[in-house]
Amino acid sequence: MADMTAPFLLEADKGRIETDFMGTREVPAAAYWGIQTLRAVENFAITGTQICSYPLLVKALAQIKHAAVLTNFDLGLIDTVKKDAIGKACQDIEQGRLLDQFVVDVIQGGAGTSTNMNANEVIANRALELLGFDKGEYSRIHPNGDVNMGQSTNDVYPTAIRIATIQGTQQLLAAMGHLRLALARKAIEFDDVVKVGRTQLQDAVPMTLGQEFSTYAVMVDEDERRIREALVHLHEINLGATAIGTGLNTHPDYAAQACIHLQRITGLPLVTAGNLVEATQDCGVFVLFSGMLKRVAVKLSKICNDLRLLSSGPRAGFAEINLPPRQAGSSIMPGKVNPVIPEVVNQVAFEVIGYDLTVTMAAEAGQLQLNAFEPIIARSLFASLASLTAACTSLADHCIDGITANKEFLRSQVEASIGVVTVLNPLIGYDAATSIARHALAEGRSVTSLVLESGLLTAAELDEILRPERLANPQAHATHPPPTAVPGPDSLPAEQQARPHVVTSPPNTDGRH
Repeated sequence: MADMTAPFLLEADKGRIETDFMGTREVPAAAYWGIQTLRAVENFAITGTQICSYPLLVKALAQIKHAAVLTNFDLGLIDTVKKDAIGKACQDIEQGRLLDQFVVDVIQGGAGTSTNMNANEVIANRALELLGFDKGEYSRIHPNGDVNMGQSTNDVYPTAIRIATIQGTQQLLAAMGHLRLALARKAIEFDDVVKVGRTQLQDAVPMTLGQEFSTYAVMVDEDERRIREALVHLHEINLGATAIGTGLNTHPDYAAQACIHLQRITGLPLVTAGNLVEATQDCGVFVLFSGMLKRVAVKLSKICNDLRLLSSGPRAGFAEINLPPRQAGSSIMPGKVNPVIPEVVNQVAFEVIGYDLTVTMAAEAGQLQLNAFEPIIARSLFASLASLTAACTSLADHCIDGITANKEFLRSQVEASIGVVTVLNPLIGYDAATSIARHALAEGRSVTSLVLESGLLTAAELDEILRPERLANPQAHATHPPPTAVPGPDSLPAEQQARPHVVTSPPNTDGRH
């Protein structure tokens, strides 16, 4: 089996010796991490994705350790020298330094213990360095005894996931807002573009393309609101719970004081859970939040399905809108362009939906006082946040902003659509409307041309009825003439009554109404 420590041991004679209860190992002299991180690197060569790939998680770990050392100092449990050195080491990491020292795989056994110890060792060795000591001189500042004082992986790790998720979600919300504004701009641009609406992929009634894009903007806006609502629950932390929630080995005031410091350091309105035993074992908040991310994914995928349909063609499809061409679409068909941006967003959605199932299964699989599967929950949440953020940005910048409409074609579809007869129904009457629709289908003619020929409405009246603003807001422009004023076939001139396409529908003979 390959030696997983090889990438870190540049020269065998430049290592330092560290010891834990399992034995003694050589650690690269330049490494800020220590023996427990080394064992984790060897044990968990799983994904190749190290926790340094999630800088918000690393930052959150440093913020928690910083709050902890300040709390321990307040409670008289640690001296000023250690407090200042550990605090400065935490600040370095909070500011993005030493990120490359967080080397354990994101997926690991032990409920996140390896991640916690990676942080403890890096902070301890940086603090030692600041004090002028060699790395590994743990008799002066110890990763467990000093950096991890008053803590357990079981309260540090889930608290770090919460903080990192909250901070990462701000980036997603910004990207969603960017997408929403892009859709809203198109809604305004297409406000006067009449088209045929569809239900079950069949022609329905007229609407505007602006309404269609406005709907997408509202969908994104609603999900922004739901995400913000779900975020509230992530602000409840279990820091101070230690191993199982009883607060073993902590000062009675530790949890409350640590939360105050963490609030100040993160700028977040964090609160300590009311029952730390429950909070330590329950992953329901991650299930809730993951479900919200899945909802965003489903909505984005639906929008992209629509964009691919509406832009299908350019000759044998819907051809209602044109997506901006991004790249050649075929290695064999010259000139072919594919809807690659909606397609990639669809795939992101599939991935996020899969991650949501992973979170669900991991949360369900916990036993008794702890859930050991929070590492895969963390990875799933962070991956979903990153992919959705990138997808929203790409969709806005590389697709939505460049969409154009085939306005004349859309207008001709409205005039030819059988669905337009529904708009005319209040003015020409149900029987006449039914007759017009039937004959338009049978003869392959437009509803508007038949209505004009029948004399049921004038060209000016049709233009008024089919105005975009009227179609977009029919109630505001509704006209309901009295029944006696509705022209029917019997009221037409004799020569028009004789035309087969304006006769009334035959009466029901089967007893139906």
